[in-house]
Amino acid sequence: MTPEPAPGSTLTLVEAPAHTPSDGAVGYRESRVRAAIGHVVLGLLGLACIVPVYWLYATSLRAPEDVYSLALFPWPLSGASYVEAWGAVDMPRLLLNTFVMAAMIALGQLLTGLLAGYAFAAYRFRFQNALYLAFVATWLVPFQVTMVPNYVLLNQLGTLNTVAGVIIPNLCSALAVIMLRSHVRSVPFELLEAARMDGRSAWSTLWTVVVPNLGPALAALGVLLFVNAWNEYFWPALVLQRTDAVLQLGLRSFMGTEGNDWGPLMATAGLTCLPVLLLYLVLQRRIVDGFVRSGLK
Repeated sequence: MTPEPAPGSTLTLVEAPAHTPSDGAVGYRESRVRAAIGHVVLGLLGLACIVPVYWLYATSLRAPEDVYSLALFPWPLSGASYVEAWGAVDMPRLLLNTFVMAAMIALGQLLTGLLAGYAFAAYRFRFQNALYLAFVATWLVPFQVTMVPNYVLLNQLGTLNTVAGVIIPNLCSALAVIMLRSHVRSVPFELLEAARMDGRSAWSTLWTVVVPNLGPALAALGVLLFVNAWNEYFWPALVLQRTDAVLQLGLRSFMGTEGNDWGPLMATAGLTCLPVLLLYLVLQRRIVDGFVRSGLK
């Protein structure tokens, strides 16, 4: 109902400001300009990330006499550095050892993270928050603090100078527990209740209900854990103590007190990057989907 004016007063109508078609055009142009600026900034950041990788492969493809050249494009192209690197180290063995090491560490961290994340998200028990904070706290402890106790334990177990000695202390990751707990909590609680009412055990519910809903998240986290393990240098160097064990230590074969052999060194580093790149290309769709779902939760 429209209120009537009081006696002796006048009613003044205030017209709403008119929106001209030009206002919408101006707003559209501003949004396009902001989007263009954002794309330019992202493009520059992407270029800054790509340049070191490009220079690595460019150096590895130069002729031995042109290794120190600052030319942007390597010409003439030469595979001499790859031939020398392949002959200097046992490349197939290094690739196999490194892949087994990284895959076992990533799978172990995924499994322990999935079990712990499922327990923290789907169940309620005493001291739950305290235990979860303990997991988070281990993420904040520097590696140098646990390095000596782990080394002493491996020495007592007799696993020094073995790939197993690198894998065993890294089978649990606080990052995996934190991320998978968050993803398990995004699974509808009704699905878990329906599975329990259907008579499924906790183990069966995990593998038939929870895991199928976490495919993209597991793929994205698995690649992240695999890359971290693949790039690890300090712990394998401390445990294995030889250059013929994994690729990261094989790089030291081309580093000496009199100078570095940059051509084979860059060739070996380039071969080290290829498995990770291929893994990302294979799982790219799932990785992107996993990060998108993480942002929409």
